[in-house]
Amino acid sequence: MKADKVADEAKEDTPENLNKYPELTRKLLINRGITTEEEAERFLNPDYERDIHDPFLILSMDKAVDRILQAIDAKENIIIYGDYDCDGIPGSVIMHDFFKKIGYRNFENYIPHRHKEGYGLNIPAVEQFAQKGVTLLITVDCGITDVEEVARAGALGIDVIVTDHHLPQEILPAAFAILNSKQEGDTYPDNMLCGASVAWKLVSALLQKGSFDVPKGWEKWLLDMAGLSTIADMVPLKNENRVLAHYGLKVLRKSKRPGLLKLLRKMSVEQNHLTEDDIGFMIAPRINAASRMDIPMKAFHLLSTEDEVLAGELSDHLHKINDERKWTVANIMKETKTMLTHRELRSVIVIGNPKWQIGVLGIVAGNICEEYERPVFVWGREGSENIKGSCRSDGSVNVVELMTSVREELFINVGGHELAGGFSISHDNIHTLEDELALAYEKVSRAGNRTEELLIDAKLSLDEVTWNTYGEIERLAPFGIGNHKPTFLFENIRIESVRHFGKEKNHLGLDFKNSAGRNVSAIGFFMDKDAFPGVEVTVGEQITLVATLEKSLFRGRAELRLRIVEIRNV
Repeated sequence: MKADKVADEAKEDTPENLNKYPELTRKLLINRGITTEEEAERFLNPDYERDIHDPFLILSMDKAVDRILQAIDAKENIIIYGDYDCDGIPGSVIMHDFFKKIGYRNFENYIPHRHKEGYGLNIPAVEQFAQKGVTLLITVDCGITDVEEVARAGALGIDVIVTDHHLPQEILPAAFAILNSKQEGDTYPDNMLCGASVAWKLVSALLQKGSFDVPKGWEKWLLDMAGLSTIADMVPLKNENRVLAHYGLKVLRKSKRPGLLKLLRKMSVEQNHLTEDDIGFMIAPRINAASRMDIPMKAFHLLSTEDEVLAGELSDHLHKINDERKWTVANIMKETKTMLTHRELRSVIVIGNPKWQIGVLGIVAGNICEEYERPVFVWGREGSENIKGSCRSDGSVNVVELMTSVREELFINVGGHELAGGFSISHDNIHTLEDELALAYEKVSRAGNRTEELLIDAKLSLDEVTWNTYGEIERLAPFGIGNHKPTFLFENIRIESVRHFGKEKNHLGLDFKNSAGRNVSAIGFFMDKDAFPGVEVTVGEQITLVATLEKSLFRGRAELRLRIVEIRNV
């Protein structure tokens, strides 16, 4: 079990320039490395005019904008080629909405089929575009590693503008322009934007430089899609990403997109109270389910359509296939647990089965990574002689760096970013993959600097579980990578009641009493009676609880409760 580290105990002095804030707010800011009043102001009060950077600071933005404006003037055929996940799809919607808004008709959105075409550009699609007379192709959230495909497009007379945020490899594609702040020579102030945000920057630049009959500031309405992807794609919610997520949530709460509204209604999510958790646990899985279980264009149409009837049909469909996705993942997880209990665990886990559905392997890899706290590579094979898979990192290593540190011929193809990636590999090489990754891990991991401690923001008493406390916490939202949800330690508290609920009774509910005798509830999903080995979770027991505070809305009524992280003996 991980040791406690209560962050505020490690801080001896509180910076005087933070004294204007309440004590808990000061602690939370300091725990996030914010120690000056200016930093605190920017963090707590994001400002669009002050904190959104000029899109023309991105390398090659001028060149990309000029080429697109030229294509618009000449009425060229344009393809917007987006990735099939909840970054590429919303990013594609941003580009779609821009062209629709300016009244341009000679464009088409294309999202590749995950299983039939795979990730990124593919040559058959490029050749199909050339036959249709396409002369400009704009990628969204992909393309940075597609050297051969971009070269083929060029040979067929198609200029390619790559917009991406994934890590560039040593050789860049010979595109007309590349918008990716991770490439060498780019000095944009924040190189951690998601793919949809790069697309939003491109649209902002086009509106700045072009002469369109579009109201000033209209691009702000597209922040619903940029914010959705910023949160869903788990980029660090710092710097400009924090601002994009902040305003993205504001626009999402006002959005009139029929598909989004139908989907929220289907999930019983109140739009005006939409949070980052609703995106991460409810919306994004349904958008991603389209490519994992079916056709990704259906998710694109859900977010872009203005047809109420089609929006309703698509929301019902995505809701249904997401349930199928859950069932598929649950079955694979049962298999993986059986397989892993009968073998020695190494620094890197490689596990797979030719029968496993490729589209859900990223979720499986994430679940295994979280449970076993090490990098995980999960593979399957569907309709191909080659094996495909997904990988996730526990933070101890950059998985793309790990995959590019093995012998060059081991993988057929790799891609992704620091914490998540995808790969393809031959059947012969899969047998040695774990051995070779384990050796590479020793060279490139950051294991020596990794902490096994669970960071706790502060100790609280049950008396401090109040709406005032929650209000201080809420000022730091939205939470995610780089800005974790504040976690608190409650010591020596007595369990008043225990309940297990859900169809399989695998969710846990606890009740406690504060000093005034008022009830304080705590809830933990997927925490059955065996979730905390060696701990008696029974009525009357004194325990130590690690939890976050959250607001629950049930039938329009707000309830403050704790969300269980860990339960320990006193």
